[in-house]
Amino acid sequence: MAPSWTSGIWTLLAALTLLSCNIFTWCEASRTSGTTTSGERDQEQGPSSLERVKRGWVWNQFFVVEEYTGTEPLYVGKIHTDSDDGEGNIKYTISGEGAGSIFIIDELTGDIHATERLDREEKAFYTLRAQARDRLSNDPLEPESEFVIKVQDINDSEPKFLEGPYIGSVAELSPIGTSVMKVTASDADDPTYGSSARVVYSVLDGEKFFTVDKNKGIIMTAVADLDRETQDRYELVVKATDMAGQMGGLSGSTTVTIVITDVNDNPPRFPQKMYQFSVSEGAAVGTPVGRVIATDADMGENTDMSYLITDGGELFKVTTDMETQEAVVSIKKPLDFENKRTHNVVVEAVNKHVDPRFVDLGSFRDQTIVLVSVSDTDEPPIFYPADGTIMEVQEDAKVGALVGIVTARDPDVKNKPVRFSIDRTTDQEMIFHIDPDSGAITLGKILDRETAGWHNITVKAVEADNHTMASQTSVSIRILDVNDNPPELATPYEASICEDAKPGQLIHTISVVDRDEPQSGHRFYFNLAPEASSNRYFSLLDLKDNTAGIRTQRSGFNRHEQNVYFLPILVVDSGPPSLSSTGTLTIRVCGCDTDGAIQSCNATAYVMSAALSPGALIALLVCMLILIVLVLLILTLKRHRKGQRMTEDEEDMRDNVIKYNDEGGGEQDTQAYDMSALRNLYDFPEAKSCDSGPDIRSLPQWIQAKRVGGSGAEAAAAAATDFSLFKGYIRKKVEQADADLSVPPYDSFQTYAFEGTSSPALSLSSIHTLSTTSEQDFSYLSEWGPRFRQLAGYYAPGNPEEERS
Repeated sequence: MAPSWTSGIWTLLAALTLLSCNIFTWCEASRTSGTTTSGERDQEQGPSSLERVKRGWVWNQFFVVEEYTGTEPLYVGKIHTDSDDGEGNIKYTISGEGAGSIFIIDELTGDIHATERLDREEKAFYTLRAQARDRLSNDPLEPESEFVIKVQDINDSEPKFLEGPYIGSVAELSPIGTSVMKVTASDADDPTYGSSARVVYSVLDGEKFFTVDKNKGIIMTAVADLDRETQDRYELVVKATDMAGQMGGLSGSTTVTIVITDVNDNPPRFPQKMYQFSVSEGAAVGTPVGRVIATDADMGENTDMSYLITDGGELFKVTTDMETQEAVVSIKKPLDFENKRTHNVVVEAVNKHVDPRFVDLGSFRDQTIVLVSVSDTDEPPIFYPADGTIMEVQEDAKVGALVGIVTARDPDVKNKPVRFSIDRTTDQEMIFHIDPDSGAITLGKILDRETAGWHNITVKAVEADNHTMASQTSVSIRILDVNDNPPELATPYEASICEDAKPGQLIHTISVVDRDEPQSGHRFYFNLAPEASSNRYFSLLDLKDNTAGIRTQRSGFNRHEQNVYFLPILVVDSGPPSLSSTGTLTIRVCGCDTDGAIQSCNATAYVMSAALSPGALIALLVCMLILIVLVLLILTLKRHRKGQRMTEDEEDMRDNVIKYNDEGGGEQDTQAYDMSALRNLYDFPEAKSCDSGPDIRSLPQWIQAKRVGGSGAEAAAAAATDFSLFKGYIRKKVEQADADLSVPPYDSFQTYAFEGTSSPALSLSSIHTLSTTSEQDFSYLSEWGPRFRQLAGYYAPGNPEEERS
């Protein structure tokens, strides 16, 4: 490769040199037909301005081969002007890109050389300007001219995959020629010159499974049986070669990873064809029995599957664990060891997402057998029927009568004895009893359907030797009706009729109620009671619909004669046995207007308003006047007697001298003074320290002596002595109050009127407490009866003979 490449380079250099010489010769030959210089254009401004003159200088672009490796500067080209006569009077200069560094010019000859190794991929051309000057005066001889030096490309850059390494994917089982991805290689050489940048692609590694379009770089499948489950990725090496793949071209390669994506081409499969599990017969519904799982060689959602039971789904169900994709077999209905001990359950796994392209590959489902063994456990008794029992009994059944029998047995193989009992929280009145061995329910009390038509009790059953094994059932007992309640009128009926009622007029309709509920329905019969058989005013009509109507038998009723009628009605039911009761219908005679509307049913008011004469009105007013005069006389006499009683000394022992800052409070205000001292006449602790009288505790003895006997003089002396005692006591209290410096220098007097209005005792004011006489007369207290006898002894000078009597 290297020698051929070197010889090619030197051949190219020789061709370029020859081309440069030809171009220079062409430039020299065409100087006479080129554009004129500026000096010549100045001379054209005359009569001969249209005359063509020869150009001063002109040239095309120069070429220089890139990557020159020679030791001498590389000749690029020559610039020349026709003003140059070869005597060295012209000075050539260049300026622009690379002038003086990359490119140098011979000032005498105008030859240009490249001094450095150029790279077209780094810079493809250089723009420079050439100038011809007079060497002595340095004046420009020609206008400055621009020229281009283009770097000639050689195939020195290999193709490169700038986006590599690549990763692509293709679905498994894709047909041949399925496009996988596209790779692109870039060549830095000049695409417009030769074939240096013309790239072709090929597969170096993995060509058995994949191919690549040599011009476009599209990778495609080469086989149709790519299987992800066998190999899920492939590593390819793709090569790009320039020079259209010819000898001497440069190349580059990249790595391409192709991932095989999954399709649902594999059905689920159970690793085992049979699984065995064991569960207790007492396990609750919903209890998991076991887990099985089917495997799927696919991945992702292609492994999603659902499970179902194709056989044995009566007692079991299957669900799918979405996280683990396991089939969970659980109990659907209670199991019974005594009934069946082994169950075969067929579980099937089915793919959820079936690809129709691969249906012909086979069935995408699989089955396995789950063998469930049921183990025995001790179970509580079972009632028959299991959902409860309904019994019936007549309400007149006697105590001890059989109501019904409940049945329960031990479902286990041993069939242990069962004992029955009633949950007393459902029969707190102990209306029913149950035989613990047979389950027979009997009556414990008399029943009454009208009180309770149904009784709901709970019966328990336990194993005789294991009371933890218990169950219960509900028993509803219906009380059958017996005709033991007579019919009664629905309400205390009252009817009203007008005085001018006509014979045969329907005045009221009555109905009855019966607490019994016969199965055939109620049927009632109505009749007038025997005591009303001679009734001439009203009749009763049975309407045959368990109601009856009351009609009048005569015309004209008079409230003056009788304003209320009582009609006894006999009601009989249909039994059996037939029961009856008597109800009374009250019929009032009322006054009505001309339209028959009732105005008033009050006989007295009617008489007064309709039949009251002027004489009767005068007599009534006279009677009322006499009553008023009598009342006034009685009040006058009582006031006169009350005035006589008030002639006694104004000083009243009941007065209470108290001191207040204001006149509020009343007798109920006991804050300023201890009222118990006067209310309790048997205990005066303050009197013990008083020197002006004897001990008050002797007062009851005085009262007793006064009641037992003694002359009137002695009684009067005793009364005077005791009154002086009270006077001194109260006077002492008043003096103490006057001497108290902590209160204002005046007394506050309070009137106690607890007797109420119009009290014969009048006021009990203590205004005249210090007076020696009292205007009040309490002699009338002795007339108030035994309760006021002791009080009369204190205040009224009673008659000793009356007291003794």
